[in-house]
Amino acid sequence: MFTSPLTKEQALQKLRHYCGYQERCHSEAKEKLWQLKVNRKEHDEIIASLIEDDYLNEERFAIQFAGGKYRVKQWGRVKIKYELKQRMLSEYSIKKALKQINEKEYISTLNKLAEKRYASLKNEQWIVQKKKTIDYLLQRGFEMDLINGIEIFNKS
Repeated sequence: MFTSPLTKEQALQKLRHYCGYQERCHSEAKEKLWQLKVNRKEHDEIIASLIEDDYLNEERFAIQFAGGKYRVKQWGRVKIKYELKQRMLSEYSIKKALKQINEKEYISTLNKLAEKRYASLKNEQWIVQKKKTIDYLLQRGFEMDLINGIEIFNKS
């Protein structure tokens, strides 16, 4: 069944709702406009209107995204930065978001993850335990210089 394209006002209402229940970045909003088959010429005007009405805020999105991925999924800064870059956020917003992560908590999280992973590999040789733990932490997005400072590696 053929449906007529959405008017600019209809699209704006749908995007307000879309951005209203969860923080969104500009690229997600643009993707939604494509899904709704909104006329390409109207994309920039709709995005500008959403920014003006504070439905879209790149900085706020970056801070919330980084905090959530760190607290809930225990991602490191490298992985968070990569994901934010994938969403085409500005370097300024990314840096601001990463600064919101408390350094002491971050190191504590890194140590807890390392200890848990290391302990789960107790049947392995020490060097294999260490390598698998380091690989795991790198995959989670933690920085190598911080990983090298982990106490469990320096005890042995």
